[in-house]
Parts: sequence; C-alpha cells; structure tokens
Amino acid sequence: MGQDCEMVMTSVSGHLLALEFSGTYRTWQTCSPLSLFDAPVFKYCPENYQKIKMTLEREVRSCQGLIIWTDCDREGENIGFEIIDVCKAARTNLKIYRAKFSEITLVSVNRALQNLEEPNKNTSNAVDVRQELDLRIGAAFTRFQTLRLQKVFPSKLTDTIVSYGSCQFPTLGFVVERYRAIENFIVETFWKLKVNHTIENLSVEFAWERFRLFDEYACKIFHDICTENPLARVLEVKTKPKSKWRPLPLETVELEKQASRKLKIHAKETMQLAEKLYTQGFISYPRTETNEFPKEMNLAQLVGQQTGDPNWGTFAQKILDNGGPTPRQGKKSDKAHPPIHPTKYTNNLSGNEKRLYEFIVRSFLACCSKDAQGQETIVNIDIGREKFSANGLVITELNYLEVYIYEKWSSKEIHVYQEGQIFSPTSIDIVSGTTSPPSLLTEADLISLMEKHGIGTDATHAEHIEKIKSRSYVALADEKYFVPGVLGMGLVEGYDAMGLEMSKPHLRAQLESDLKEIIEGRKQPEAVLSEQIAKYKEVYIKASAEAEKIDRALAERLNEQPAAPPASGDTLPVDMPAALKCPKCGSDMIVRQKKNNPTEYYIGCMSFPNCKNVVWLPNIVKSLQVLPDTCTECGPDYKMMKFEWRNNSISHIYAPPYTGCIGGCDRTFLEYLNININSVIKTSGSSAQVTSSNTSSRTDISVPIQNHIIPSNALRNPIEIGSNRGRDIPAQRNNAMNTTNIRMNSASNAANLDDNHVVCRCSKPAILLTSKKQNQNFGQKFYKCPVGKENGGCDFFLWAPESVNNAQSAFETPPSSSEQTTFNTTGVARRDANRNRNTGSGNTDDVKCDCRLPCKKLTVHKEGPNKGRQFYGCAKDLSSKCNFFKWADESGSRPGPARPAPVSSRGGGRASRRGAVRHCSFCGSTEHDFRTCSIRRPSTD
Repeated sequence: MGQDCEMVMTSVSGHLLALEFSGTYRTWQTCSPLSLFDAPVFKYCPENYQKIKMTLEREVRSCQGLIIWTDCDREGENIGFEIIDVCKAARTNLKIYRAKFSEITLVSVNRALQNLEEPNKNTSNAVDVRQELDLRIGAAFTRFQTLRLQKVFPSKLTDTIVSYGSCQFPTLGFVVERYRAIENFIVETFWKLKVNHTIENLSVEFAWERFRLFDEYACKIFHDICTENPLARVLEVKTKPKSKWRPLPLETVELEKQASRKLKIHAKETMQLAEKLYTQGFISYPRTETNEFPKEMNLAQLVGQQTGDPNWGTFAQKILDNGGPTPRQGKKSDKAHPPIHPTKYTNNLSGNEKRLYEFIVRSFLACCSKDAQGQETIVNIDIGREKFSANGLVITELNYLEVYIYEKWSSKEIHVYQEGQIFSPTSIDIVSGTTSPPSLLTEADLISLMEKHGIGTDATHAEHIEKIKSRSYVALADEKYFVPGVLGMGLVEGYDAMGLEMSKPHLRAQLESDLKEIIEGRKQPEAVLSEQIAKYKEVYIKASAEAEKIDRALAERLNEQPAAPPASGDTLPVDMPAALKCPKCGSDMIVRQKKNNPTEYYIGCMSFPNCKNVVWLPNIVKSLQVLPDTCTECGPDYKMMKFEWRNNSISHIYAPPYTGCIGGCDRTFLEYLNININSVIKTSGSSAQVTSSNTSSRTDISVPIQNHIIPSNALRNPIEIGSNRGRDIPAQRNNAMNTTNIRMNSASNAANLDDNHVVCRCSKPAILLTSKKQNQNFGQKFYKCPVGKENGGCDFFLWAPESVNNAQSAFETPPSSSEQTTFNTTGVARRDANRNRNTGSGNTDDVKCDCRLPCKKLTVHKEGPNKGRQFYGCAKDLSSKCNFFKWADESGSRPGPARPAPVSSRGGGRASRRGAVRHCSFCGSTEHDFRTCSIRRPSTD
C-alpha cells in the first residue's frame, strides 16, 4: 500500500482449532449415538498446537495488521479464519488482509502484496458446515456400528472399530458395485465373421458391421452367403487427416489419475510429493480444479526455464521458436489457482519426487505444444451384401508426442484400394468368443467415479481411499485392483437390505452441491446444516431399528453365527430423551443412575465437565420415565415425567404414578423433592462481584449479593454476632456448612454489603458467601469471619436473611406481605413466624405444627374425594419434618408423634437427634422452650 512496513512471518500447521463434542458426549458409553446429531459442539485448540497459538498471540500484540497467507482453497480459507479468531482475541483492533497466490516465487509474492483482499467468510462457512456434519454423522454411525457389532460378533470384531464416513461409504460402494457386477456377470458365447486380405506379407483385417451374434446358427447362415460368392467389392475409400489431442493443462484429479496409471504412484503419495515440490518452489499450488491457463500468464517465461535440460530442453526451445506456447484450454476453473505447472527448473531431485516433477514438466510442455498429426484411411467393402471395414494410419507429425513419453500412437499400414475395385479375400472365417465382465477398479478408475459423482474434493480423494483401505473395507489385488473385504461387503449388503442407499453417492453429492452454493452466497450455512442433519438423523433412526439386517449380512460374510444382541443397556447407551434444557448452558439434561447407588437417580447436564449443573433427586424416587410430552406451562424445554415413589411419604399428595414437571410450575413439588430452583430454571437479576480480604486461603471468589441485601432497619443497633446456635433449621443443614464441606463462590468486601454492619467475634466486617454444596442449602447466603479460624480469626457463622426488598423474579412465588427478617438478642437472624417459602398458599391462620413452627398450606393432588382440598403440614424438609396434619376447612387436627426439634452445634461435634436436649427455637437456650422464651415475650416487670 505504498508504505514501508516491518513484517513478522510465522506459520501454522494445518488447522489450528479442532471441533469436538462438549462434556459427556465425547464418551461412547455416556450417551446415545442418536443424541450426537443435536449435541453441542465447540472449537478448541489441541494441546499439540498450543505453542503455535501462543506464538500468534505474542507476536500479534505488537502488530497493527494481519495478512493471511494460507493456501487459497477451502481449507486454507477456514484455517485463515481460525488464525483471525485467535489473533483478534489478543488484539481487537487489527486490520485483516488476505494474500492470494498460487506459487512461492518472488513475482507471485509481490503480486499478492500489491493486491491484498478480504478473507472470504462464505468459503470458511462452507468448511465449518462440512466439518460439523462429518463429526456428527461419523461419530453417530461409527459408535452405533462398533458398539453393536463388537457384541454380536465377539470372536471376529471384538477389537475392531467399524467406522463410518459420508465419503468413505460411497467410495466403498463404488468398489462393491463393480465387484458385484463381476460376480453377477453371466458369460455368453458369441460368433462373428472375420475377413482377411493378405498381399506380400501385409495382412489387412476387415471387421464385420454386425460386430457379433449370439446365435451360432444365424452366424453360419451369413457365413454361407459370403462363401457362396466370395468376391469383395470396395464400396468407399476415405482418407482424412487424423489428430491425436495433446493433454489438457494439469489439475489435481488428473494428476492423481495419471500418476497412478503411468507412474504407478498411489494418489496419497502423489499429493504428498506434490505438496513438497510446491513448498520448495518447484511447482505451483497442487490443489486446483482449473484446467485452463489465464491469458495474462507469461507461459513463454516458464517454458524458457526448461530449455537447458538435456532430456526436454530441445523440445522446449522448439516451442519458443515456433510461435511460443499455445496451450489447449479446458472448461473448468475454480477461479482461485491456475493449472499445475513448473515454476522453477531443477535437476537435483531423486526417486519418486524426481519422477513426479518430470511428469509435471513434460505434461506442461506437451499441453503448450501442438496435437500429433496423421492421415487415416478407411476402406468399406461388400461381400454377399454383408458390410465390412478396415482402416490404416500414417503419422505425419509427432509434435507433443516427442516430449510426452507416456502415450504412444503407432502407424498402421493398409493396402491401396480404389473405389469399385473387386478382389478375392484370403479367408472368410467364423470366429467364436465369450463376453467378459468389466475389470476391477483401479485407483484411477475410483478417483474418476468419485469426481463424476461429487464425492469429496480434489484434495480429499486420496484421503478417503486410504481410509477404506486402513479399515479393511477394501484390499488391493495384484497391487492394482480394488476388491471389497468381507467387512465392507457385509456392511453395504446390510444397509442395502434396509433400503438405505448408504453406499450410494446421492446424499454426499447433494451436500457437496450445497457447499458450493454456500461459497457462492446462494445458501445460508445454518439452513444447509440443519437440513443435512435431519436427513442423516432419519437414516440413523431407521438403521438402528433394523440393525439385525446388518447382523445377518455380516454373518454370511464372516461365517459366524451372530450372538443375540444384548439388552440396549449392555451394548448401546439407552436412548433417553432429554428431561429439560440446562438453564446454565442450554445443553440437554438427561436422567442418570448414580454410580455408587444405581437405585437412586439424578438429572445431569450433557456438557459435563464444562457445565456442572445437576438436579439431585431424593431416594424416595423409585423410578422415573421421561415422556415425549412437554409441559404446557413451562414450555417446550421441559418434558413431562412419570414418577414412582419408594415409600408413601408423599403419596397422599402426589399419587403414584405421578406425572409432573420439574420446570417450576409446581414449587411445592420441587420442595418435596429438595430440588434447587436454580438448577432447573434461569434466574433473573444481575450480580455484583466483590473480593475477599482473606487472600491467603480463598481468592478470586465472587458472589451475587444484589438479591440478598439485609434491610437497614434490621440492625440499627448492631451487636457482635456470636454463632448460628439456636437457628431453627435441620441439624444436617447446619452440619453441612462446616468449612471443609462448603464450596464457595465468593466473598464480599464489607464496604459492598450495603452497610449491613455485620461483624464477627474478631470485630471485623463479616464477608458474605454462598453455599454451593448440592443439598437443601444450595444457593443460601451466609456470613463468616473474613480471616477464618485457621488464620488466627474466629469461627463466626451466620445465615444471611433474605431481603424483603428483592426484585421479584418472573419465576418465583411472591413472598407473603408479612414476611420480614429480624434478629434476636444473640445476633441470630431468623425469618418471621409466618414465613412461607416458595410453596402453596400463605398461612394466614397462624397454624403451627408439633415443631412449634408456622405450617405450610398444601393442596391434595391425588385422585379421590379429597382432590383439590387444602391442608396444613410441617414446613420442614422430609428428613426432619413432624407428622402434623390438619385440614384447612376443619378445626380439628390429627397430629402424629412429636419429633424433637433438630439441634445445630458448631465446633463441639454433632449431638444425636434422639438424645439431644431441647433448645428454644428463638434464642437457642436450653433452659426453656419457644413458648416461655422471655426474649420472645419480655416480662412486663
């Protein structure tokens, strides 16, 4: 751009980023293959590329611009955008440019720098679509085939990976189809007439116009007619010029095919050698679909570089002397790269590298030369009204054949005949023969079929062929011809028996067509991706339903009786539908059994360990089934579930089998199952980040505190807070909060606590933390010493009351208007007696249970005469609640045996709940109970 610039050059090695499934979708045994069609995927930098990534990040920080010099094809464009993403993350205000080049020469580099462009996002998008489809389709079918067939054929396939690829299988299909054509070929005998005319040791054979007959008797009749009057009359003599066309400019597919046919070098090695020659600057970019040279290209200069070679230098000079290069032009162009051609002369190569370079040079010189010329003579004769013909050839100019040693064009002599001439043939014979099947496919034949049907690209043909060879789906006969292996044959026959054209090219060819339309901007990548996923998903569902047809097909090929397919749980992960969408990351959450106790269940996020959201279910859940129906109240992300209970603790409320949802439409149900609402729905409200002064023990801790502000009127006369003793909560809830068992998100600075004035026994401002342990306290706020006892502080602990000024969430039950937070004289925060948390109706009747706590008003859901009727029950959780019961519309009660109130102790061990001393639920004293508490009801004197 007319400026002096300091340029820093570095490189990558292929794709910098890789695509992978998130969480447990990576493991074969933790999800159904069917779920992989919709599973979340992400791009990441593999460990062996981390140093390259770090180099890019380090270097780009001191740069103002970034020029992408990757290969100018689809994959190169996609790699370029991977580099852009990494570099922009390190420096956001970069100017991005794209260098377009086809050879590593000074002229090409300078031309690219003077014509910088923008990267092509459409091309990169097409590669992203192809990569994601290949990952999903390949992983789903590979897991399905492998997991099943290893169990069905344990002696033959127990350690075999039975892979699938949307390009591999059509490539295998071509081999199988040709093999079947040979296998099913029926040999037939035919007969034909042959006329010979020999003069002075020069024999000319005339071919019968009818070619051949499959009826011997009919052929004999024609032979008798000809031999009755065996005179031949010349009907016509035609002499015309004949040309043998020089080759087209070389493109990738033709290079692979001709190297396989003429040099006996496999396609994979051919591309490796070509890539090496390209990086050394000897040839142009070897991956191109173009077979026509641009008019502005200086071909004479390229030809002139080869004039010094002892083998083809003379021919190169002849091209320049006879008017210069006149290449034959094809009709294909990818508008990215010219045909493959030499860019620099060398004579220091050896082995196959030398042979391939020589082939590229000779092909280039041949296409820049002229066609071979000759004169062809065609003679038509008549014998007994049967027509015969013969031809001859005289070569007049070899032209390109002088340098292109890989083809031959031989002269064929013929007698001089005149029109109307009559002669006697030397012999008229009946010749018999048999039809022969088509030959097996060579590598060149296979590449031609792949190109014709749009399977893969010029850069991936060799890779797909190598893949089916490495999987033993095919093998080479005589080191030349492809034959299907027993595994490959059985798989194709199995899918064919289902009516699925898995080995046919239609599905993949349609994808390749769609990818081209993405590049041209005529289709959206998202639309192509969803359409293709839906197609293959439908195929997978049918294949898994009729998998026994693959078993039978392989049994015949492997000569092994298939074992009975084990239960789905033993071979394949159960096809469990998602119970809900994870509110944290959007992935599916699936019902699972605990490893250490298979009789208990939980609902886990499929993106684990990236997302650790989980819904723990209590042991009262005996079994549950995810139903296909969605919840009408919570929306399509929440499925209905059928629950069976292990005991009758809640059967009177939710009669088994109970069908319900855990999306928050029934908060009472969630409370009975101890399900944290944050695990199943997205909570609203912003978060404030604060840091702890205790950097020695816990650092970088953040906690949302906006919705948990203590009312300023709660602590107008602040006092030193001692402990949480006397707080009326279940014992296990207090004990669970021991410092060693708490997973904390963050701590807050006292200055950010909205002037709550909560101090610990060290007279330091207490910090606000959040319990992250997956139990009934999950998400509960609490205060503790900012230093901690282990660092010379105290063991202060206090549950944080919830604010009455909270913004109401759209998903939460509105709190009772009389709810408020107070502190008793020992500094213990408690909720008012009429607190009704996230459940049923408020308790406006001041009904208390045997625990002397406000009851909860509930509604009967069980079918029967009491359905819809309301009643009062204990507000505690299932593990500590009493058996109090009272109908809301009756004055009587039916209490059960009273339970002692749970005891909480800190630092002095756990007191047994049965033998514990009864404490006052208000102040914690052991000298009296709640009813006679003087603090609660101060004496008038």
